[in-house]
Parts: sequence; C-alpha cells; structure tokens
Amino acid sequence: MPSTQKWPEQGWAFLQLLLVACFSHSEEICKRRGDPENPQLSKNGDIILGGMFSFHSSWKDRKDNYILNFREFQFAQAMRFAIEEINNSSDLLPGVSLGYKMYDTCGSIARGIKVALALVNGNEIFSAVSGVPCTRPASVQTILGETSSSPCMAISTVIGPFYIPMISHFATCACLSDKTKYPSFLRTIPSDYYQSRALAHLVKYFGWTWVGAIRTNDDYGNNGMATFTETAQQLGICLEYSVSFFRTDPYEKIQKIIETIKASTSKVIIAFLSHMDMDVLINKLSVHGLTGYQWVGSESWISDSQIAAMDIHHILDGAIGLSIPKFKELNSTAENPRECTGHEDMTGVQNSFTDMSLMSIFNNVYKGVYAVAHALHKILSCNETCNKNILQRILKIYFKTKEGDEVYFDENGDPAAKYEIINWQPRKNSIVEFVTVGLYDASLSPDKQLTLQNNSLIWEIIVHLSIQVPVSVCSEKCPPGTRKVLQKGRPVCCYDCIRCADGEISNITDSVSCVRCLPEFWPNQKKDACIKKEAVFLSYEEIMGALLTAASLFGTCMTTGVALIFFKYRKTPIVRANNSELSFLLLFSLTLCFLCSLTFIGQPSEWSCMLRHVAFGITFVLCISCVLGKTMVVLVAFRTSRPGSNVMKWFGPAQQRLCVTGFTLIQVFICVIWLTISPPFPFKNFKEFKDKITLECALGSVVGYWAVLGYIGLLSLLCFIFAFLARKLPDNFNEAKFITFSMLIFCAVWITFIPAYVSSPGKFSVAVEIFAILASSFGLLICIFFPKCYIILLKPERNTKKNMMGKGAP
Repeated sequence: MPSTQKWPEQGWAFLQLLLVACFSHSEEICKRRGDPENPQLSKNGDIILGGMFSFHSSWKDRKDNYILNFREFQFAQAMRFAIEEINNSSDLLPGVSLGYKMYDTCGSIARGIKVALALVNGNEIFSAVSGVPCTRPASVQTILGETSSSPCMAISTVIGPFYIPMISHFATCACLSDKTKYPSFLRTIPSDYYQSRALAHLVKYFGWTWVGAIRTNDDYGNNGMATFTETAQQLGICLEYSVSFFRTDPYEKIQKIIETIKASTSKVIIAFLSHMDMDVLINKLSVHGLTGYQWVGSESWISDSQIAAMDIHHILDGAIGLSIPKFKELNSTAENPRECTGHEDMTGVQNSFTDMSLMSIFNNVYKGVYAVAHALHKILSCNETCNKNILQRILKIYFKTKEGDEVYFDENGDPAAKYEIINWQPRKNSIVEFVTVGLYDASLSPDKQLTLQNNSLIWEIIVHLSIQVPVSVCSEKCPPGTRKVLQKGRPVCCYDCIRCADGEISNITDSVSCVRCLPEFWPNQKKDACIKKEAVFLSYEEIMGALLTAASLFGTCMTTGVALIFFKYRKTPIVRANNSELSFLLLFSLTLCFLCSLTFIGQPSEWSCMLRHVAFGITFVLCISCVLGKTMVVLVAFRTSRPGSNVMKWFGPAQQRLCVTGFTLIQVFICVIWLTISPPFPFKNFKEFKDKITLECALGSVVGYWAVLGYIGLLSLLCFIFAFLARKLPDNFNEAKFITFSMLIFCAVWITFIPAYVSSPGKFSVAVEIFAILASSFGLLICIFFPKCYIILLKPERNTKKNMMGKGAP
C-alpha cells in the first residue's frame, strides 16, 4: 500500500481546505471534526475500535424506538461479542484490552462522514497555538462498517488518505475493490463481482433464459446488476426489462415498476436490492397480489427473516439466492444500544430477530473484529524494526476461526468468494424455512464452482402444494432437427424454430445452424441424424430388372431355337440361299446381343462397366455386318444377273467373311482406343436423387461412347439403304424386303433411344438402354428369320428353289 508521503501535495492541500471549510466554526486553528455527540455504544480499552451502524433509518425517527433496525442492532452485538471474546482470551492480545466506540449513522451518508471523522479525531477538544501543526494519533485503530456500499465509498474516500483501515461486513459493490480510489477499504463479504456471476450461473442452471431485473438505484444495485447483465449475456440469458428504484422514490415510480412486471411474459425476477429497498417493494407487491413469480435474490435480503415475516401474501415463496455461509455459535449476549439521543434504554425489547444464529451475515462482523485483533497481535509481538502499519498487517493476516473458516484478504482487500444457495420453503404454518440447496465457490474451476445437493436436483417450490421448477423463456427450446432464427427487433432469446433444409440436420437442442450431411448420407425423417443413403441400381431382384432379364433370356432361347431349326434344315434352299454361313453367324451375334444386355443389370463394378459397353458395341457391329453382307449379296446378285457377268465373284463367301471381319475390327479398334484413353468406370451419382445414391457407370470418354454408337448407326444406315434398293426384286421370297423392315425397326428404336436415354434418371437410363438392345435384337430376329421358319415348318412345299426365284427364275 502507498504511504501518505506519496499522496499528491496539491490534493492533500485541497482536502485540508475542504475539511476546514466544512467543519470549522471558530477561529481556532485546531478543532475536533465530526459528530460532537458521544457514541451510542462505547467501552474503554487499551486499543479502541470504531463501529458504524444504522440503528435507525433517519435522524428524525431516532426517538421512535419501535422503528429500531434490529438487523443493524445485531451487527453491533456481533462486534461487541467478538471484542468481549478476545478480551477474555489468553491467546490473542494477552494483557491488552479492546474497547469500542459505536455510532448510529441513521442511514445518512453525510452523517456517516461526520461519524468517521469523529472516530478518527476523537471527542476531546484539542487546541493549539498558532503555528503548531494539528497532528495527533487517530482515536481508533480501525473502523468496522458501514453496511451499504454507497456510504462506504464516501467514507473510505475521506479517511483513505489517512490509511486507517475500514472493514465492512456487508458492502459488496465491486467498485470498492479499486485500491487506487479506496486504498484503506477491506471487507469480509465477497465482492458483488462474484455474486453477480454466481446468480447468472444459477439462473442458467435452471434454464431461465428470459428474466426481469429490479435493482436498487445506488452503487450496490447498479454495479451488481451491470456485472450480472454482462455475465448473463455470455450465458445466453436475456433481460426482458431492467428497472431501478430507491426506497425514497415517489409512489408513482414504484407503480410503474409493478405495471412493468404485470405486462411482462417472464416468470423469473432478479432482485438485486438492499434489504431496506426490499422492505418497501414487498409491501407494494402485496397490495397488488403479484404472486406466481420466481424470485432470485442477492445476499442482501435472501436470508433476512424480517422480510420473510413481512411476506404474508406469499409473494416471495420459493425464492432462491445467495447467502454467505452460516455462523452457528454466535449468539446475542450484549446489551441493546440506546437510540440516537443516548437516553432511552432498549433492553426490554424481545424479538425473534435478536437470535443471530438465524443471520449468517453476523459472522462477517465477527471475522472483521478478529482480523484486526490478529493484526494488532502481530504488531505488538514484533520488534521495533518490523512493519507496524495496521493496514499492511491486516492485508497479510491469515487465520482460522473456531468453526474452521479461513480468514484472509487478497490484494484488493476482498475475502474468498463462497456462497450458500438458499431456497425459501414455506411450511403449512406460514413459517419460512431457509434451506441450503447448494454452494458456490469462486476459487474452484468454472465447471465446479456451482454445486447443488445432487446433479439431478428436482427443486420444488413449496406453496401449499409442491410444483415443478417454473419455466421462464421467451421462446421454447428448438428441438433437434430445427434451428433458431432470431425475431427481428427482439432480444437473442426470442426466436422461431425453423426446420432444417433438405440435406441438413441439427442434433442438439437450440442449434443456431444446421449441418449438411456428407454426400453419402441423408437426414432421417426427424432431421436429427444423418443416415447412409440407399444405393440405387438396376438389380435382378426388382421387378423391372427381373422382367428385362427374362426378356433377354427369352430372346436368347428364341435365337437358339431358330439356329437349331436352320441347322436341321441346313440343306434346304431357303437356308442355303444368300450364304447360310452368314445366317448362322447372324444368329450367333444376335445371341450375344441378347446376352450382353445382362451385363447392364446388377451393381456396377470396374469390369462390368467396361464389359457392358464394349460387348454391346462389338456384338451389334457383328450383327449389322452380317445383315449388311446378306443385303449386298442380294442386291448385286439381281442387279448383275445378265449372262457373262462375273461381278458375283467379288461377293462370294470369302469376300463376305472378309467384309464382316473388317467392319467388326473397326469397332474393336474404336473400343480399344476408348478403353485405353478413358474407359468407363463405376460412379456414385449424388445429384440424381437427394436421398439416394445412384450407382451407375460413367462413360469415361464421351467421344468414345458416341463413336461406338455412331459407327453402329452408320452401318445400320448403309444396310437400310441397300435393303431399300433391293426391296422390289422379282422373287417370291424377297429377303431384302424383310431386311428393310428389320433395319427400319432397328433405326427407329435407336433414334428414339437417344432422347429417352438422356432424359431418364438413374437406373431408368440403364433400363432404356437394355430395352433398346432387346427391341432391336428382337426386330432383327423376327423380321429376318421368322418368315423363313414359317416356310420351313408350316409351308415345306414352298421350300424349293423354283418357288423362291418366282417369275424371274431362269
């Protein structure tokens, strides 16, 4: 702590001038400053301690004995009890007696300053000759009090330059921890900084996110509520309203507060009020019958039995709040104080509030007295070279009370912040029981600071019947599967719950955003979890796949049956016509065409994707090449039928085989280049369906795919042209006519295939491709071979060379 020599010279001169101007009323250079009256309670001793308590609410009411503030009266008794206990102790300050001077400040800050100066200077008249400095030791070593923060701030500002310790038992404003402004102020009650944060965590524990707030309009209430508001915002708690008043305010202002409470939707009220302001408020609330609210109180009133007794309409039933730990063994033994005039005796007063075991705050007064005693003991026990500054010694003391409570101060003069969580539980006989339901210890880690009697506490308010913990929220919690959307112009606790968009989930309550599922996953129906998407492909098990498989096998069987018929009647003219070898090769290629459609069914794999497109391209080219060879033979045979022509030698069996082989090898070459550069591969299509994965074969090189189809289309077009030119040749069995019909069907199928394939989604595009393969294959089989089978099996008499050549036969 700084010494008086460090105080700025100009500030010191200004303070001296101010004190002289305020309190000097004669021409004497030195005169006592402060209250000229004797203290209300006093006792001589070797060392004197000062006490400041508000026995009455005002100076004018000091003669009305019935308005004696029993709470302040008990504080004084606690101080006297501790001093007597120390004087009777042989371990602490042996041979030294402690005395006291206690003044009634009557709830006035101005009077409190006068009393503080009286305690510092004493009541003895002290004059000095002109020129002699007015210096003398302080009358008291330490001042204990005041009860409220605002008086302590004013008093500590005045006596701070003298570095006389002032130890308050109930001034909790966090502002008093500033040692640059209040260098000699200490307290035995924790700072409101911790209390405000603890209240916010308590409110958060019970899930109250929409609350109202009422505070005392002074340093205690304003600073405490400011810290609470800051912490509440960090915890997601919103204040619907925050109002203030002082006990001396006009009725109209308190009426506005009551109207605000009535109009609010929140069911929880944070009351950061002094006990005197709570006295005023509870009377007004009782008149209006404002029951059904959950009150959360500060330590100033939450454990006050006098306020509980005033609450005859059960306004505060179930209130919860913070209180300093109880002191169980301190009882009232001292005499009652006289009122402010010092004449009337109050020893006849009998009241339940004189039992200090009900009021845990008295332990703070007890600790303050003992802190001074321990510091004095250290000073008196040390040698001449040790530090005998009482303020410095108090700041460094550490001891334990008889009950095991640790007493020490940090660098700001504050004790450790520990609170009991008190719940008001009224019984059937209307007597309030203060039940401890938990603890708050600021010295612990944040996750352990707030502890209730059990982690799954079901706290009940007892109001005639037990009811569950009240709910106070602006908006109900958003369940998983939804997200919060703030309501425009309202606090963050007021929001709407919007269902997550497609493909997004939220798996926590009150989620501010939804999370998109990974591509292979999709939200469940509640949109609170991602589940694996269903893999979709054309399978053998489904109806469409089974029907296509059956059609493919049926076509294979039909082709095999035709081949067997042709083989049995291979020596007949209708089979031998136009090179029976090409007919068998065509039947073989059609069998492969029917079978290659099966490669399109089932889950795509790397090999199946390459096989299905290559097999389709090569087998169809082989098939069309055979048809093209037969068509060219028919056309050339009848166009060059004049005698002596040798054109047919260029279209013999060898040339036809070479033609088929050459056309097929070109398609093989195209497929090899396609597979080498960019082959087809299995692909998971996430875009086709939102909630499904389409397993399909990507084409790889699109150019390669369309080159294969284009080449098949080119051969089909040439075959169609040649067959069309030979459609009217003079024979009874015009094969070119049937080839024309088959190629017409083939081209029609594949022309309609292209738009159908492009527009079909997922596995349906595969089904379209299989259908095109089967339809074109059936078209070739039926148009080319069924007429011949009809003649072979049903019209054998027409199976002659003469009948086949018709009128044009030689």
